[in-house]
Amino acid sequence: MIETGFPRQLHAYWPKCQEKTRAWLLEKRLMPADKVEEYADGLCYTDLMAGYYTGASDEVLQAIADYSAWFFVWDDRHDRDIVHRRPAAWRLLRGRLHSALDSPGAHLHHEDPLVAGCADGVLRLYGFLPQTWNLRFARHFHAVIDAYDREFHNRTRGVVPTVEEYLRLRRLTFAHWVWTDLLEPAAGCELPDAVRKHPAYRRAALLSQEFAAWYNDLCSLPKEIAGDEVHNLGISLIAHEGLTLEQAVAEVRRRVEKCISDFLDAEQEALRFADELADGTVRGKELSAAVRVCLGNMRNWFSSVYWFHHESGRYRVDSWDDRSTPPYVDNEAAGER
Repeated sequence: MIETGFPRQLHAYWPKCQEKTRAWLLEKRLMPADKVEEYADGLCYTDLMAGYYTGASDEVLQAIADYSAWFFVWDDRHDRDIVHRRPAAWRLLRGRLHSALDSPGAHLHHEDPLVAGCADGVLRLYGFLPQTWNLRFARHFHAVIDAYDREFHNRTRGVVPTVEEYLRLRRLTFAHWVWTDLLEPAAGCELPDAVRKHPAYRRAALLSQEFAAWYNDLCSLPKEIAGDEVHNLGISLIAHEGLTLEQAVAEVRRRVEKCISDFLDAEQEALRFADELADGTVRGKELSAAVRVCLGNMRNWFSSVYWFHHESGRYRVDSWDDRSTPPYVDNEAAGER
């Protein structure tokens, strides 16, 4: 369905973006040099963003790609803090990230590279659109940090959320609205609330993100079972709906496929909405064009997520020496002593 219906796109800037993100990870000390050398390109973090925000300027794509790479490193730190039972370290990091999000300029030289990297990435993203967009992005990312805290407590206590609880939380831990916000700097235009919250636009945006989150759950299920995870749609289906592993995989796959078909319908409705915005005024023409760029990039998200999960070393759990410990994670860098 993806390979035939969603042709793969890749931003022309991608090779340079990959090179610069690799250098940024080193400069910000987010990954040790040996890990960057051996694993950074194979993890395909820049491929994921370069296949998504294809309408972005080179500068915007680079900022998004670096922020995305930071996000994966943060996700790994969060995971290691859980695995190695470091609640105090996680609480400290959580508070520092909230602070860095509100005042990134004051945290650029923070002692924790993860905090400094967050500040650098966010400050660059804040430079593209007006303050109203920055405040919205910050609000959405604060909610993501808090959701990661809820996941921390669930995992350390062995609590498997119900399917409905999980689906609500997943929209936050996958950062649905953060990646959707970033469609706007990629299009070079802040969308007013009346456009962003219009049912046609919002439904298409949500479906593209739901597909990505659930496809991620499908592909990461072996890795997360190996790591005693409790946050996965398949695991919630097994724990609370009484499904076998095979049945849970089939149900997640069914939901993924429905997201694809539903998006195709939503996309047409959103394109009609874009046409309606072109009301003969200069502003209407600008908004219509921006919505079309955003919709095109929502469509790109399907193929980019699909290929990322089949090409990234992040999901090749069967090739790891220890199925519960990713080889690209450095425990010393994550705060272990």
